[in-house]
Amino acid sequence: MPSHDQLGDLLDPTSTVLLTVECQQGVVGPDAALPELAREARASGALTNVARLVAGAHVRGVQVIHAVAERRPDGRGANRNARLFRAAGRLPVQQLSGTAAVRVAPPVEVFEEDFVVRRLHGLSPIQGTDVDALLRNLGCRTLVVTGVSANVAVPNAVFDAVNRGYTVVVPADAIAGVPSEYTPAMIRHTLALVATVATTDEVLACFERPGARVRRG
Repeated sequence: MPSHDQLGDLLDPTSTVLLTVECQQGVVGPDAALPELAREARASGALTNVARLVAGAHVRGVQVIHAVAERRPDGRGANRNARLFRAAGRLPVQQLSGTAAVRVAPPVEVFEEDFVVRRLHGLSPIQGTDVDALLRNLGCRTLVVTGVSANVAVPNAVFDAVNRGYTVVVPADAIAGVPSEYTPAMIRHTLALVATVATTDEVLACFERPGARVRRG
């Protein structure tokens, strides 16, 4: 784990953005398409920690972006080139545009100043979406990545951000995947090689530390 000072240097509120990944009702809600993942996100405390980070970011003026995956009812434009996509198309709960399934799930809150970025294709919240352009226009240098899943979307987000020149911080207790033992293995053996791994409490302490500059406007 980094020292408080090292992490604090990365998490300047004026150049930090918090990204939540697929924290939507159809993924982590009570009627989710993948109940095992939804249960793990809640039982592990990851979803609660995402909500804590979002709340702390709002207090300190850290920009929040919520990345949501959805598809059109007719499926046009969606990928069909992997087993995952084909399986998702057969699930009883579909992430259809405009439905409750693609709304950000409680206890995570969406504020007026947040961005909600929706994607209709692919595996990444960053590749092929507006996220990268928004980050650059916001002056982002450090991206805090949270949400689900540690299996697919979270590592995609981390790699894509690093490849685009951002420094990434991953609060290890604010991401989830299945099975439960997979998430710490992914963090230790993969994400820790390219991102700074911390805890929710450590990130919040940096947001709240005396002298932290607050983003205005």
